[in-house]
Amino acid sequence: MADLQQHPNIDTAVRYHEAVAGFATGDELARFFHPDAVHREWPNVLFPDGAVRDLPAVLAAAERGRRALDHQWFEVLTAVASGDLVALEVTWTGTLAVALGDLPAGHVLRAHIATFLEFRDGRILSQRNYDCYERLSG
Repeated sequence: MADLQQHPNIDTAVRYHEAVAGFATGDELARFFHPDAVHREWPNVLFPDGAVRDLPAVLAAAERGRRALDHQWFEVLTAVASGDLVALEVTWTGTLAVALGDLPAGHVLRAHIATFLEFRDGRILSQRNYDCYERLSG
């Protein structure tokens, strides 16, 4: 991550992305979230209808991601905080562990992401992702 001026919620947001990159699941991932958390992923090439997940669904998606990807990482390009809201501009790269449609295992996926995190009591209450995937061709 570039040298961003730190705000406590930015620090948490960055540590959360690092945990996701390391395939955190269960309690290791849940500790970043408020119990009433909701994650909304707006429509994109992988989720054409988008997705809305409560905390149990977020944790289940993390388990699926751990099986689908060999490794992944995030580069936080920009982070801005205002009160309990953090906005991040992120580049995500992931390598498939298994085939995805016509894409073979080992294929590298990239997305440019804007994510908005609302915090309550130092934990993520809501997350809204706008994921723009680069062309999915093998």
